[in-house]
Amino acid sequence: MVIVEISLRIITRVGYSFSFTMAPILLLLGFLISGLELSGAQSVGVCYGKNGNNLPPDGEVVDLYKSNGIGRMRIYEPYSTTLDALKGSNIELIIGILNNNLQALTDAGAATTWVQNNIRNYSPDVKFKYIAVGNEVHPGDAEAQFVLPAMQNIHNAIVAANLQDQIKVSTAIDTTLLGNSYPPSAGSFSDSANSYITPIINFLVSNGAPLLANVYPYFSYTGNPRDISLPYALFTSPGVVVQDGNLGYQNLFDALLDSLYSAVEKAGATSLKIVVSESGWPSEGEAAATIDNAGTYYKNLINHVKGGTPKRSGQAIEAYLFALFDENLKGGAEIEKHFGVFSPNKQPKYQISFG
Repeated sequence: MVIVEISLRIITRVGYSFSFTMAPILLLLGFLISGLELSGAQSVGVCYGKNGNNLPPDGEVVDLYKSNGIGRMRIYEPYSTTLDALKGSNIELIIGILNNNLQALTDAGAATTWVQNNIRNYSPDVKFKYIAVGNEVHPGDAEAQFVLPAMQNIHNAIVAANLQDQIKVSTAIDTTLLGNSYPPSAGSFSDSANSYITPIINFLVSNGAPLLANVYPYFSYTGNPRDISLPYALFTSPGVVVQDGNLGYQNLFDALLDSLYSAVEKAGATSLKIVVSESGWPSEGEAAATIDNAGTYYKNLINHVKGGTPKRSGQAIEAYLFALFDENLKGGAEIEKHFGVFSPNKQPKYQISFG
């Protein structure tokens, strides 16, 4: 009887009439359950890149997030127009710092100014969640030496603002830092990456921050189509493809993410959370980049992240789809222009639900 009443409470919570004695209990349970549902629904965010000359204004973009129930956004630099549009939206935000700005932020004063201008001036009206200090910096890059000092300075400025419980400082890596990824339990960082990433991991653990990781089964598949099947990359394999001890892998996304978990565990961080800060599939431009494949990938990814990986079963994966729009000014290969889940005219490219 209680279960039925709670179900009714959820379905008809607006204007539903309760008896006086049961209402407080059911109201409390309703809020608790709806809170859990909201958390699950918000496990998928969408990255908002602006490398296009035909994209809608930021206010319309925020409305697009809200109308589609997208509760999380990632941006790659602190555009003031975007931050202004996000005020009062309750959309959780990853805000990025470009790689070419990292060196300047090794100066503590510059980091304090950055936090004042881009965080404190907008908080709490903008719901900042993570600051991504650099994106896909590799150990051999000139910027690599600046990542950790910049992270430390930004974190110290966040602490000085008393925002360290709400906003965590991290950096976004990609899976090329792995020296071994097969099977997932053997995942480890390459020798060249170890000295770069291990101090960063230690910093994250000491401050209760997650590691951000961009995970792309598309590139793994197209780089090795002989050994990796398309269904394995698209979440459509009918059964286990890779058996790794007592864990079975039915899709490449889980295998890649658990390889990263194995690598950070080998670096001594057994409790570190990984947030998938990008994952996507292009709709044109190269092999396997089709509307059908991209739509299948996005739909299945959204459904899949609610349940976790074999290694972290039952723990919802916080993930961000890349990207919101096709971006016609994006550099690199042609596929880079075609990762959007919406066209620039705000029309959806795929029949997917974000909740």
